[in-house]
Amino acid sequence: MKRLLISNRGEIARRVIRTAHRMGIDTVAVFSEPDADALHVREATLAFALGGVTSAESYLRIDRLLEAARATGADAVHPGYGFLSENADFAQAVIDAGLTWVGPPPAAIRALGSKSAAKALALQHGVPVLPGYFGADQRMETFIAEAERIGFPLMIKAVAGGGGRGMRLVTDAAHLPAALASARSEALAGFGNGDLLIERAVQRPRHVEVQVFADAHGQCVHLGERDCSVQRRHQKIIEEAPSPAVDSALREQLGRCAVALAEAAGYVGAGTVEFLLDEGPGGASTGRSNTRSPKCAPAWTWWNGSFAWRAANRCL
Repeated sequence: MKRLLISNRGEIARRVIRTAHRMGIDTVAVFSEPDADALHVREATLAFALGGVTSAESYLRIDRLLEAARATGADAVHPGYGFLSENADFAQAVIDAGLTWVGPPPAAIRALGSKSAAKALALQHGVPVLPGYFGADQRMETFIAEAERIGFPLMIKAVAGGGGRGMRLVTDAAHLPAALASARSEALAGFGNGDLLIERAVQRPRHVEVQVFADAHGQCVHLGERDCSVQRRHQKIIEEAPSPAVDSALREQLGRCAVALAEAAGYVGAGTVEFLLDEGPGGASTGRSNTRSPKCAPAWTWWNGSFAWRAANRCL
């Protein structure tokens, strides 16, 4: 790898640029019209104007990003987080163009990018999941029947995306049809995918994430956990590491499960496996997996030492 294009902007682009330069790798920044004077543009070795004002006109344009790589002589692409970082079609397009994709393989993105697919994979490899329904049959009558099997209260979740969109708590059967319709509409508008799943609701959950790193040779490690339970509207406010709710035995179990899931998916790079901890009976269950560099990597790097971010880039 001699020249790396970062198909992103802002903080994550600057972080990748700094690390690449320390490793002796040239960098290419891309930018929309409003970002022409942004810091990531100034700090990169080269910069390419994508044009456009909105993200849809710039950072989400696969054709323009590949054109930028060709024009600047980049031989690798790092997606950062957000935008196209969890888009398997973009990853495949980069590979098909003869470039190095700095991220998980497209198959791993597809396997873990969908909550339903990730939960099915977790079950196949002995990783605990909450009782629920995450099948392909999306008919209302199927959800009603499965809800009776699971029991109330239950949680509706969008199969795609995150951030609390398409999520509804349902306490009884009478409210299920309206909640499904509302969640589906929100998921479709937010992610372009209206598929849903339902699972048993955890009344007093703790949200704990495990950071994993995997290389292209089948080696995978975890770097412990962080507690993201303090949230507002399903958005994290405070992240604490290590989690005050996790002892050494549970930490070992969570790490083992996270690594098992990453290895089962053929994962490569930096990723996050999220767990819900039930303060009552039930223990830990997988929630979802993020197939991208973590947004909280600056704090995570500080806690783990500078090893973490350099290791992420070497694994990637």
